[in-house]
Amino acid sequence: MAPTSRPRARRQRRKSPASSPRPAVAQSVDAIRRILRALRLAARETQVAAGLSAAQLFVLHALSDGDEASLSDLAARTLTDRSSVAAVVDRLLDAKLVVRGTAAADRRRAAITLTAAGRAVLARAPEPPGALLISALQALPERRVAALADGLTALVGAMGVSGDAAGMLFEDGESSAPRKRAARSARRG
Repeated sequence: MAPTSRPRARRQRRKSPASSPRPAVAQSVDAIRRILRALRLAARETQVAAGLSAAQLFVLHALSDGDEASLSDLAARTLTDRSSVAAVVDRLLDAKLVVRGTAAADRRRAAITLTAAGRAVLARAPEPPGALLISALQALPERRVAALADGLTALVGAMGVSGDAAGMLFEDGESSAPRKRAARSARRG
């Protein structure tokens, strides 16, 4: 297994964390801790209840309306990029929780749909952390969400990680390319 890369904040001269932070800084750090803890616990609950990663359950959840979806559709539904969704879909295909076929409306387009096993997993699974986060954000007034987006974008910039790929929440970042190469080699040999 390839080592996972973690975003690293750029090292800049800053005040020591031991110095007394402004009240808003302490309040922000506390809120981030609470959010991360809640999401981490929800991800653990997902793993136990469904036997899937939070990212895998989030993609299944995005297909729960029963409609077929392309990888681009799933990226839009999960608010992430196409390559992150593709890696998760590959694992769901391997687990036979989704199938890839052709779209009914456009035979040139691939379509992903849930299998009966995928629907069964969804029926017993809790709401995925990604869906919980999006629901909470959508419940806030638009002006608050806009202010939060501005603030978080500035924080990401200040940490020096704005150029890093975001990926899906709780996705291990493992690429499916090595598994695909191994599968092709096994079929040939």
